[in-house]
Amino acid sequence: MTERRTILSGSTFEEQIGYARAVVDGDRVHVSGTTGFDYATMTISEDVVEQAEQCLRNIEAALAEADCTFADVVRVRYLLPDRADFEPCWPVLRRRFGEVRPAATMLVCGLADPRMKIEIEVDARRARA
Repeated sequence: MTERRTILSGSTFEEQIGYARAVVDGDRVHVSGTTGFDYATMTISEDVVEQAEQCLRNIEAALAEADCTFADVVRVRYLLPDRADFEPCWPVLRRRFGEVRPAATMLVCGLADPRMKIEIEVDARRARA
């Protein structure tokens, strides 16, 4: 039987909405759309670049708990309410994904909270032992 387990970050959103930060399903890791909230304090910066950096820290923590790193990411989705906010984030995103080159999509859409300026979702594949 394939291993399936959930990873929780402590975000109040996970409890309120009923989802996990990530799901490990065998060698696949699916990290939920992750925002720039610092989940320990449930605070969020007003700056989109700082939010992107926090998103990536949150994702990195989930990947680590799943025994992965950014090097294992095969797919990334960027969700932003304002398309003009995407380009300022490119240097931050390139630092994490520039060598990995996952498949990527950017969508302009509304997010759950008006303070959220970016949400990032990734899928990874764990290396086989």
